[in-house]
This record gives sequence, C-alpha cells and structure tokens, in this order.
Amino acid sequence: MQQTPQSERLHIAFFGRCNSGKSSLINALTGQNIAVVSNVSGTTTDPVSKPIELPALGACVLIDTPGYDDTSILGEQRIAQTTKVVDKTDIAVLLFTEQWGDDERRWIAEFRAREIPVIAVLSQCDRLSGVVTLMQAIEQDTKLKPIAVSATQGEGLPALREALAAAGMREERTILQGLVNEGDTVLLVMPQDASAPKGRLIQPQVQTIRELLDRRCTVVSCTTEGMPAALASLAQPPHLIITDSQVFDAVYKLKPDASRLTSFSVLFARYKGDINTFVAGAKMLSQLTENSRVLIAEACTHVPQNEDIGRVKLPAMLRRKFGSGLHIDIVSGHEFPQDLTGYDLVIHCGACMFNSRHVLNRIARARIQDVPITNYGITIAALTGILDRIEY
Repeated sequence: MQQTPQSERLHIAFFGRCNSGKSSLINALTGQNIAVVSNVSGTTTDPVSKPIELPALGACVLIDTPGYDDTSILGEQRIAQTTKVVDKTDIAVLLFTEQWGDDERRWIAEFRAREIPVIAVLSQCDRLSGVVTLMQAIEQDTKLKPIAVSATQGEGLPALREALAAAGMREERTILQGLVNEGDTVLLVMPQDASAPKGRLIQPQVQTIRELLDRRCTVVSCTTEGMPAALASLAQPPHLIITDSQVFDAVYKLKPDASRLTSFSVLFARYKGDINTFVAGAKMLSQLTENSRVLIAEACTHVPQNEDIGRVKLPAMLRRKFGSGLHIDIVSGHEFPQDLTGYDLVIHCGACMFNSRHVLNRIARARIQDVPITNYGITIAALTGILDRIEY
C-alpha cells in the first residue's frame, strides 16, 4: 500500500489558525512525528504532505497547511499556498479554538461551495474550559457538530477516525470501467521516443497494465513500429488497443476493424475528470483561428524535451491547423490561472499526477467562467478526425 501513487490516495487536509494544533493532530493520528510542532506562530510555512494508511480508508495523504490567519511578512504567500491545497482536498478537517469567527465561516462556505466534506474539530480541548458550551456554539453557528480532540491526551482521536472513514466513503472509479472483460486481449502501443524515461514506464502505462492484469486480461505491448508484428502474432484481433495519443493517427490506420481504440490520455480524462465536458470542449477546435488564445495545462513538472507532447508536439499540431500566430500559454504543476476568461480553449493533460478532486476543480473553474476545456487525447483525436471512432 505504501507504493500507492499519491494521485490515487484520498487527500485529507487540515486547516486552522496558527498554533491551532494542526501539526500535533496529524502527528497524533499517524503516531509519527511528521509535522514540526512549536509554540512559535507560523511554524508550518508550506503545506506538508504525508502518505499514510488509515483503517477503513486505506491509502491516504494527510496535508498540514500554514495557518490562515498568518500576519507575518510572508503571511500572504503562505495563505495563498493554503488556498491552493483546497483544489485537491477530498476531506477538510477544520480546527476550531476558543478564538473562532469570520475566518472559519469563510472557509466553511468555500468548502461547501466546492462540495468538500468538512469535519469540525475543537482542538486542544484539554486546555479549554467550557468545552461543552463552546461546542454547542460552534454547532449552532456552523451547522457542523464538532469533535473535541486533544492530540496530547488522545481524547477524541477514535471519533475523528470514524468521522474520516464516513466522509471518505465514495464510489470506486476504475481506469478501464466498462471497456474490458475477463479474458480480453488488449494491445498497448507505447512509443519510446526521447521523452520516454529510461528503464521504466510512465505512471499511466503502469497503472493501466496493473488493472488489466487484475481483470485477468491478456496484455500485449509494442512500440508503434512493432505494431504490425504484434498484430500478426495474435490469432485474433485484440479486443481493445490503447495507444499513446501522439500516435493516434498511425495506430488508427493499422487498427483491425474488429478492435476498439482509445488512448492513455483519454482513459485518464474519464477516470480523473469529466469526459463529457472534455468531449464537448473539443467542439471549440472547429472555431479556433490564428487570433485565438489557448492554454495548455500539464499536471506534472519536468524539464522540456525535444519530443515533449504538451510543450512541443501539441502546440505544433495546433499551429499547423490554425496558423502560426495562434497564441499558446503553457502552465505546469499546480500553476493554473484563476482567471481563464482570456482564453478560447483550455487543453488539459491526462492528469495522472493529480487526484480526481484536483482535476474536477479545474473543470469547474472553466465551466463557471464559460471557457471550454478539453484533454490532450481528445484534442489529438479531434484534430486527426477520429474522435467519433474511439472509445471514451
């Protein structure tokens, strides 16, 4: 379980004022000294993540955040980092102290607007007097029933674990849901160009192979050049072909009529995001001109390479189609504009490095601002004229 990618873990973030006990609570929950604890205000300067296994929840990542009332010289930047954590938060644990009010109300409103489950915790209850009265006041004002917790004494930790387990119940989503059955033969076409890491496969390929094996499928792998030989070695056409999106056109031309086709990027678009929104967003491609503005968003951060799909190949395809003057901005990692209204289209990667909540929050931001958003694989399929002939 410790090998579970962070993007596949339930993200539980702890929010509260400076010195409200967030770091101590995380340490108590995990039984480890993960977060630095100090009486000095602003000890946690950046979000700190810790992968952990929790009973009834399985693979999680706990996120410690800077206090949202930080008034130090770097306080504004620290609060901005805390705000970014909300984008990927599956469950918010909000710590209350006897000093609570408008700040907590604003954060609760933000969590509710994003449909993020919130667990209220009355922190450091062993140091407080009038705990029952304080809890009643919090519940009456926020409509949240707080859990009184003492990280040092262990009080309330079982109740908090139960609340986390209840909030973490969610419908299981899988990469290949509805696309394969036990015994199917699946051909994976994985070009090994300069951008492919030496000695290993990239995460979408690894996760897809693992799920295919778990589903008792027969997996055959090849490069684009090796695809004819791979097909010839099979007694029957593969039930499904999964390819790297950048070779959609070449693979489609070699595909047997009986085989269905999709790509790793498309699979992860529907696994992590909203595939219907991505397909609808691709319709904007027919309206782009040389004067349009496009944002390309990559979830991962890496040094650009000559054959990079998001920074090199996809922009080249778009400019060949719509003109060399097409304006394209590229962002990576957690950088994503709050204001998208200057763009005619957002094209997002498969987001294998993000959890689903993070991707859905970006989609929601685009939808609220009425900016079409689509995905790498969907875009390439549309540009090559095969979007209506692939599986999504």
